[in-house]
Amino acid sequence: MKKQIVIGSSLILFIDQLSKYLIELFFKNKILVIIPNFFNLDFTYNEGGAFSILNGQIILLIILTIICLFFLNSFFKDLKNDLLKIIIMSLLYGGIIGNLIDRIFIHSVRDFFDFKFFNYHFPTFNIADVCIVIGMFLLIIKLFRKEDVR
Repeated sequence: MKKQIVIGSSLILFIDQLSKYLIELFFKNKILVIIPNFFNLDFTYNEGGAFSILNGQIILLIILTIICLFFLNSFFKDLKNDLLKIIIMSLLYGGIIGNLIDRIFIHSVRDFFDFKFFNYHFPTFNIADVCIVIGMFLLIIKLFRKEDVR
């Protein structure tokens, strides 16, 4: 793995774990309204995957996450010097490992970003989730640009 990916994913992992720790410390039993009827900081534990799928299946989610990490590693074997690939891998590794750490040590993922759009209450999420979504979005763009992703 390239040094840049290790540095990038470590930075993301640090920010993710620090944010989860601080939000849990200061807002565990409180809701901080940032923008009324739109955005709150509301600390929760998610025992499932995205949108709480596979709720309570921590061991299965840990195994699937490890498989995903191995898949990513083999998918991007030859990174060359492509900055976009380094960014994508840093976002994905940092986010995936951030949530994996929570699952291993806390048996759930700590979430706190809480959005409401009109009558829809979006599932609560965290910085790792944001990084994973951005990383996947960039990967899809890269794939549709028909560049060699390897």
